[in-house]
Amino acid sequence: MVARRFVVREDPAGAGEGEAGEHELEYDTEHGLDILRLQIFSLTSVPPELQKIVVEADGSVVGDGTDLEAISEGLCLMAITREEEGKDAAAAEAARAQEMSDEELARMIQAEEEALLLQQYSIRNDGGEEFRERVEPYMHQVLMYEDPMRQEAARKTVPIDELQEKALISLAKEGNFSPSKDEEDHAFLLELFFWFKQSFRWVNAAPCDSCGRETFNVGMGTPLPSEIKFGANRVEIYRCKHCSSTTRFPRYNDPYKLLETRKGRCGEWANCFTFYCRTFGYEARLILDFTDHVWTECFSNLYGRWMHLDPCEGVYDNPLLYEKGWNKKLNYVIAISKDGVNDVTKRYTRKWHEVLSRRIITSEDTISAILSSITGKYRSGLSIDGLVVIENRDKKESEELSKAAYLEVDTTISLPGRQSGSVEWRKARSELGQVESLTCSSCPARKCVDAHVSKIYEALSALLSHFCDGDIPKERVIEVFDKLKCLMQNLKDAKFKSRRATLDKKTQQIFEEIFPSVERLLCAMSLKAELGTDGECSVTTVGNAIHTSLALPVATDAVDEILSNYKSNNVVCTKGHQFPRGNRLCSGSVLASGEQLPIGIATAAFDGIHSSKWEEPDGAKGCWIIYRMLDGQTYELDSYDLMSANDVPERDPMDWTQLLYQQL
Repeated sequence: MVARRFVVREDPAGAGEGEAGEHELEYDTEHGLDILRLQIFSLTSVPPELQKIVVEADGSVVGDGTDLEAISEGLCLMAITREEEGKDAAAAEAARAQEMSDEELARMIQAEEEALLLQQYSIRNDGGEEFRERVEPYMHQVLMYEDPMRQEAARKTVPIDELQEKALISLAKEGNFSPSKDEEDHAFLLELFFWFKQSFRWVNAAPCDSCGRETFNVGMGTPLPSEIKFGANRVEIYRCKHCSSTTRFPRYNDPYKLLETRKGRCGEWANCFTFYCRTFGYEARLILDFTDHVWTECFSNLYGRWMHLDPCEGVYDNPLLYEKGWNKKLNYVIAISKDGVNDVTKRYTRKWHEVLSRRIITSEDTISAILSSITGKYRSGLSIDGLVVIENRDKKESEELSKAAYLEVDTTISLPGRQSGSVEWRKARSELGQVESLTCSSCPARKCVDAHVSKIYEALSALLSHFCDGDIPKERVIEVFDKLKCLMQNLKDAKFKSRRATLDKKTQQIFEEIFPSVERLLCAMSLKAELGTDGECSVTTVGNAIHTSLALPVATDAVDEILSNYKSNNVVCTKGHQFPRGNRLCSGSVLASGEQLPIGIATAAFDGIHSSKWEEPDGAKGCWIIYRMLDGQTYELDSYDLMSANDVPERDPMDWTQLLYQQL
């Protein structure tokens, strides 16, 4: 452990106009390179992943192997562009692949050859038909997704306007107020995914139809004609533990019926969610895992590839979830869509040689022939142009899958065991895994899009000061804020693209008395007041409607807190009120030790919304969050507030320590 003093000079070519400078920092070598990068980030706003640190004395690049005790104190910071970062990442990946090719890759290829050799003695003679019978019946199921009548029924069950707004808000929180169609479509898909997770119900044992209490399974029953009509060829029978009534649980396969029941296990979940994806125009396919699981893949035009989505787990774009998280011993993973079938097993494994040893239903050549036969049958009616598009996509995917099995596993990602189903059921299937949550060791630096929060607080602070200066009675203050709360609720309930709320005569009169203050608050929320020809006053959005969508929950929470304070006699109208203050800092950047996506993103700590939160998956082990001011400006902090999330009290922080860097 050595205390060092470094002088960090920014490379003028990499810094923005007026940003290049010289910074001194005190550093303890015991903390490692990561902490040094964080300190440099706090001084320069250059994220750690985009920092190239060069020792001025000899031009060497500081890396993980650098002796930080021995190098000279003069350092030069060269900011890497995102494009350069991508090239560096690609070069690093190529280097890793080259490193593997010498020993590890050779061993893996040898293991595959041995597995294929042994497979010849293990496969079943009639396995081809068995494999076909496992796969082909699903084609009937996925073709139901294309039925316009079913799709129209599905659209009516989705709060489309709400999900569109949430999708645009998620992009706006990243500073993207004018997204491309691909970006907007991708964001909507994720919101559809989150909504479905909350709207569908998992069934362990069907609750009693008579009293709603717990039941136990007593076997299988004979399907009724009304159940067979919707594909329920299997019916589970349950008996109530309390009233002894019998309850039927038909395992419906028709997604149209699932729109009504909205319950089931992984089969029903994946079936219905894949159907929803097709309803909204996404290229989607049902993924059949022969080791008894089902999920969804959608083609992301934004990423240019197929993306894994598991609706019952609420996990997306993590294909190693099953092998690495659940400890599943995979064998066949088949993608099924209206355009045919594909073997996508390699996407879900980094142990292909082990998987090969378990693929004993039939030979690899037979599998390819069967899949090609089924696919050709269902593509026979496509136009030449349509066929070319699909075959080019297949070719690209095939190349990706060929490489996927040889990629290294990211050891910084810890994937969860299975979350859906009872513990006893998951334990019996050996799918509990090793950990209970999806975690990540770090997250990128993110820009805080929170200028509207400061504007709202300033407007409300000015309004409270107006009441104090005028000695306005407490009852009158409460009346004004009650009217503001009612207005915000009416605006919130309106469709976001055409928000408008009409003021009643009483509210209009109250607001006219304090119009300059109210106008300032409306402006902070991208709203304006309009007087109609009939004399009625209404409030509507100005400009991009998403600005209002971002601001409304902030203003609503702030008004609620003010009302709560006044009504509970916690405050008296005095100058220098504690909340809200008008000198709130904003528009900085945030870096955290980790974050739980999507609900626990780091910037949520500063978004002014009580219901959102920053969540660190490994917070129990200690965590940190850094807020860096815009353009490296320096401020003297008057105060800061911390608020615990309102969902799981046992995860509230026990203690915290503040560290204020030179330009933080």
